[in-house]
Amino acid sequence: MSLPVLYSFRRCPYAIRARLALRAAGVVVESREILLRDKPAALLAASPKGTVPVLVLPDGTVLDESLAIMHWALRRHDPQGWLQAADGAALIALNDGPFKVLLDRYKYARDDAGEPRDAAVALLLAPLEQALAQNPYLLGPRCSLADIALLPFVRQFAAVDADWFAHEAPLPHLRDWLQRLLIVAQFDAVMDKQPPWQP
Repeated sequence: MSLPVLYSFRRCPYAIRARLALRAAGVVVESREILLRDKPAALLAASPKGTVPVLVLPDGTVLDESLAIMHWALRRHDPQGWLQAADGAALIALNDGPFKVLLDRYKYARDDAGEPRDAAVALLLAPLEQALAQNPYLLGPRCSLADIALLPFVRQFAAVDADWFAHEAPLPHLRDWLQRLLIVAQFDAVMDKQPPWQP
């Protein structure tokens, strides 16, 4: 029996969250690490938009959005109950839209990174901090799909200026959440380096 094929890129936060859900669900895939600057024809044939992640199921069905992959995997098997927690669609949309724009501006700032950093904090991270002051997870007492969906992006934000995030950012609950969730989600297990896939 053939396995689902996952086209992925190790550092892409969208691909990371898809891999986290697949792992949590116990779904075994054939993982194909790609180079974004040299996209293989098989990826483009499956999904002409050429972004990752892309999951090609054995019956030929193509899932080319990270959230669709997460939902597909967790509907098959959700041992930690991530889909049973409160719905976080609005929070995920805020993360994937305006926050991601600010995150990219912060990551690639040539001069003053303070403006996009502070805007990102005000837009999303400060409200997350307030929520986490009341509960261990973003939407309440249980880890949810929203926690896992936001994890790679918050981790990426924290890594831009790790010293500032660790010591100066007014986000102590978010720091604790990040460290705890990296363990809960078994983050390191989906970050193994793989050579680029060759057909």
